[in-house]
Amino acid sequence: MKNAVFLDRDGTLIEDVGHLRSPIDINFYADVYAALKILKKDFLLFIITNQTGISKGHLTVEEVNEVNKAIIKRFSEESINITDIYVCPHSKEDKCICSKPESYFLLEAAKKYNIDLASSYLIGDHPEDVYCAENAGATGIYLLIGHGVKHLHEFAQKPIIKADILAAAKYINSK
Repeated sequence: MKNAVFLDRDGTLIEDVGHLRSPIDINFYADVYAALKILKKDFLLFIITNQTGISKGHLTVEEVNEVNKAIIKRFSEESINITDIYVCPHSKEDKCICSKPESYFLLEAAKKYNIDLASSYLIGDHPEDVYCAENAGATGIYLLIGHGVKHLHEFAQKPIIKADILAAAKYINSK
């Protein structure tokens, strides 16, 4: 079985600017490449992103796909392979099975790519990321970038908390 790191997109890999509709608006965090180069040695890398702007009419599926393609291309230029990207296009009101904190996409990836979720991680800047990991039997790591500081008070029990994605990658690498 393989191990994986699932990555939230906005607020974890790139700055969260709301409804990102164009690749020219992508702004990667400074340490993202260094972090993913550490992780790629021992883990398959995935992106899981909730894009509620699609269901609310703020974004099109095509715009989200173009941004995702640009992210994949940029990582590829740095010799970083993203195995797959999973996008939930629904709003919270839809109560779908694929929106974080539901673990649908982690479970799907586990089946498709033979992943051991108990030895895998999800890194994100929202409590839903941590709960998604827990719901799948993986380990969630909460970042204090993006929306991280804003939502920190929402946890009943503090999760693993790291300042940024590079700190999270170093933590995972030390395990």
